Amino acid sequence: MRKISEQSITVLGPNAAAVSNGRKISQKGGFVKRFRSEDDTFYMGECKGSGKSNYITSADFIEEGNPVFRCSCPSRQFPCKHSLALLFEISQEKEFELCEIPEDILKKRQKKEARAAKSAGEKKEGRPKVNKAARTKKIKKQLEGLRLTEEMMGSLLQAGLGTMGGSSIKTYRDLAKQLGDYYLAGPQLYVNRLILEIEAFQKDGENFHYKEAIHILVQLRALVKKADAYLKEKLDKEEVGDDESFLYEELGGIWKLDQLKALGLKKENARLLQLSFQVVYDEARKEFIDTGWWADVETGEVSVSRNYRPIKAMKYIKQEDTVFESALIPALAYYPGEGNRRIRWEGAEYSPVTEEQLANLLEHAHKSLPAAVKLVKNQIKNTLSDNFVAQLFSFGRIGRIGEDYVMEDLEGNTILLEDMPGMEGTVGRLSMLEPSLLEGRTVLGAFFYEEEKRRICVQPYSILSNEKIVRLLY
Repeated sequence: MRKISEQSITVLGPNAAAVSNGRKISQKGGFVKRFRSEDDTFYMGECKGSGKSNYITSADFIEEGNPVFRCSCPSRQFPCKHSLALLFEISQEKEFELCEIPEDILKKRQKKEARAAKSAGEKKEGRPKVNKAARTKKIKKQLEGLRLTEEMMGSLLQAGLGTMGGSSIKTYRDLAKQLGDYYLAGPQLYVNRLILEIEAFQKDGENFHYKEAIHILVQLRALVKKADAYLKEKLDKEEVGDDESFLYEELGGIWKLDQLKALGLKKENARLLQLSFQVVYDEARKEFIDTGWWADVETGEVSVSRNYRPIKAMKYIKQEDTVFESALIPALAYYPGEGNRRIRWEGAEYSPVTEEQLANLLEHAHKSLPAAVKLVKNQIKNTLSDNFVAQLFSFGRIGRIGEDYVMEDLEGNTILLEDMPGMEGTVGRLSMLEPSLLEGRTVLGAFFYEEEKRRICVQPYSILSNEKIVRLLY
């Protein structure tokens, strides 16, 4: 019989309420009949509901890690609470009668396989088809928008950031909206961030906002320059299809899983552990971002998953949640870029984290602070990269010197522990840990450049031992 963990059910649920309601249905004996196929790919149940007739709900596991749910109830949630209740019945190893897979399910499987085969057949040399004429037109439009952005920056730099106030703010807001017409969601976001920092500076006079505005302008200028050369080269070479450049997303492009996999940015049967998780609100995007930090058990690579939830579409997009179990991902896709690559997948199988998995992961942690800092410096010197790199690091000890926390490697080298500006604080939480967790362990930390102190510092996200993961960001 199939094994399903509660973590898997939580991940599949559309929200916490649906998961809770599904659990209650199972606990209260809501199912009057339960069936499963002999090959263990199909489960079905008859469940009592609020209507006159019982509901028939099923889960088709023909595609591992990505089950298909069906239910006769009128709920618009997917999967509904009855489908989730069926999963709880499986997880509790209740008795299921053997049955044949219904004919309509077999037909739906065949149609799905046919669609998948057709989609694969339409790809040339493993890559999705590209409408060259449409893509060329779009690139030319983007180049027009980049010239417009460059003109805006020139005027602003000539007049000075101090003039960006009052009625001129409206002008830049109009420009930001206009960039959307040029397929430049990336530069549009930079302009929105710039406006927010200038408005904040005008309100409180804090120098931090003025410095951040200058930093945004530097990034926007670098993006315009690099993107202009990149797009012109694509036109000159008449190679307007997908490539592995990070500039596609920086300009506002949205990657599809098929595109990433066609470029070879994928890994099969990846085993990941989530080491940290947080939800932040991005005012410039008007979106909540669910961010998970993951480590590959096999390689130690630290990657990041991001789930964007626009304010306008909150009820349509499920919020991600903390994952405490080990995830086996049949088809993991990577986004182009360096450092902590963004990752994405469609389905996964979850199981308890084992000591062997933790031991394998810790083997890949950095052990020398000079080497780790050098790697970070090489990454963050790119103007368009993140200003930090999350790494696994095996430390000798963590302790206090005066008011500061300091981390020491096995060779006696030290580095200051600090909270990154704008980030939820974690350094203060070190005082809550058992002393044994601050000696001879491994930290997942964000190595970043602290401008005020003019040095690389580390913000700890979690502490790992051979037995457990202790999160400072949940």
